[in-house]
Amino acid sequence: MDSEWVYDVDESWTLFLDRDGVINKRIIGDYVRDIEDFEILPGVLESLYLADSKFYKIIVVTNQQGIAKDVMTHYDLHAIHNVLIDKALNAKGRIDQIFYSPDFDFVDSYTRKPAPGMALEAQKEYPFIDFHKSIMVGDSQSDIDFGRKLGMKTVWINNQIERVEGYNLRAESLLAFIKVLA
Repeated sequence: MDSEWVYDVDESWTLFLDRDGVINKRIIGDYVRDIEDFEILPGVLESLYLADSKFYKIIVVTNQQGIAKDVMTHYDLHAIHNVLIDKALNAKGRIDQIFYSPDFDFVDSYTRKPAPGMALEAQKEYPFIDFHKSIMVGDSQSDIDFGRKLGMKTVWINNQIERVEGYNLRAESLLAFIKVLA
């Protein structure tokens, strides 16, 4: 796959990250409902530390239909995200903002990946985001499709669960990808 672009990445690029399966352990068939269920994957905090000096912005974009299904609330989700941001900061890394879609997967949603809404909201907050100088890192086809629709480079984190097509680069973890940029 196309990987020459990794040499062009500099501080003007934006890193978009999926959450479940990239940042934290994905619970197959269920949802991360509260802080007790939230398990940050090995190497993620180091990745956020290393990425801090490499990217203009680090944005998390995550589908969270557990809210629509009433298995969790917006408050529960914000509590989990606050813990994530605090842990990143304590590791001298950062996440600039987290965008999420609470919509069901069967509705026509502007924000639910692969629809571009969360990225467009991020660009509205941070007008210097250039999608052609952005990378989407995810572990599902909807993550890769989201990035491709916007002209981003895409990195598939191989989760051994779902086969994905159309990505630019494959990595075993977020840390493995970030180290490619070093």
